[in-house]
Amino acid sequence: MELVSLVRLEGVAKHVLLPDDSRLDILRGIDLAVAAGDHVAIVGRSGSGKSTLLNLMGMLDRPSEGAVWFRGDPVRKMRRGKLDRLRGRNVGFVFQQFNLLAGRTALENVEMPLGYASGREFWRRRRTATEMLERVGLGHRLESTPEQMSGGEQQRVAIARALVRRPALILADEPTGALDVETGATVMELLDDIASEADAALVTITHDLHVAARARRHYRLDAGVLTRFDLGGAPTPAEANPSAPELAASVEEPGVEAGAGPTRPEAPSGVPSEGGGGVGAVEAASREDEPERAEVAS
Repeated sequence: MELVSLVRLEGVAKHVLLPDDSRLDILRGIDLAVAAGDHVAIVGRSGSGKSTLLNLMGMLDRPSEGAVWFRGDPVRKMRRGKLDRLRGRNVGFVFQQFNLLAGRTALENVEMPLGYASGREFWRRRRTATEMLERVGLGHRLESTPEQMSGGEQQRVAIARALVRRPALILADEPTGALDVETGATVMELLDDIASEADAALVTITHDLHVAARARRHYRLDAGVLTRFDLGGAPTPAEANPSAPELAASVEEPGVEAGAGPTRPEAPSGVPSEGGGGVGAVEAASREDEPERAEVAS
C-alpha cells in the first residue's frame, strides 16, 4: 500500500529579483515527498539552496512557483493563523547555531514552545520539558543557562526544545556543523532514536556525507536542482544529473579539504518568529548562508 505523504513538494521553485531587476533562481522544479517515519538527507555546498528548501518544507516561507502540501492539504490556501498553529503543532526545527535564549535556563528554553499549547499540555509544560531534558541526558542541567553549557549540551537543549511537542516532522539544518565529530555522532543518534520512537519524519540537510549516511534516502542539491543519489556512487538512473559534481567524502566549500572538519558556520538571516511556529517564538531566526537570501521571506 502506498504511503501517504506527510509533506510533499511539487514543482517548487524559489526566486528573487535583484536590485538590477535580474532574477536569481534559488530552487528549480523541486519534487519531493516525505512520509511519516521517513529519514531523508539532503547534501549540498553552501549557497546551493538547502536552507531555503528546509524553510519551504517547514512552511516558514512560500514558493515562487509550485505547491507545498502538508498531510494532503495545500499550504498556499491556509490563512496565517491556521498555518502558524499547524507548524507549531507538527514541525520541530533544529538549527546549527542552537538559537537558545541567553540568560534563560535549559528548562525555560525547552518549556517555551509549550507556552502556546492549551489545556493539559499547557498546565503540564514544566513537567513535560523536564522529562524531555532527561530524555536527552540533561536532567542534571535543568537550571543551567546556555553560557554555562558546552556546545554539545546546547545542541541537546535545542533538540529537546524542538521535540518537546512531539512534532510529526523534524527539520535539522546542519545539526552537527558546530560540533566535533564525536559529539555530532551522539547528537545524530539521539535525533534518530527520538524520531523513530515518535514515528516522525526526519529531514537533515548537511554537507557531511557521514551524517547523510544515517538516512534511508539521499538527495543532492546543486544549483537549486534536487537529484537523488546513493552513497555508493552515481545518482540513480531515473534522476541522474550529468552536470552535477562528483561527491567527495564530504560536500565542502571549494578549497576546503574533505574530512578536515566542519566548514564555517552559516551566517544567520532574519526569519520572523512565528506565534507557536515549530519551536514557538524561541526560533527567532533560521540561518541562510546563501548569498541570494537578501530578502527571501514572502
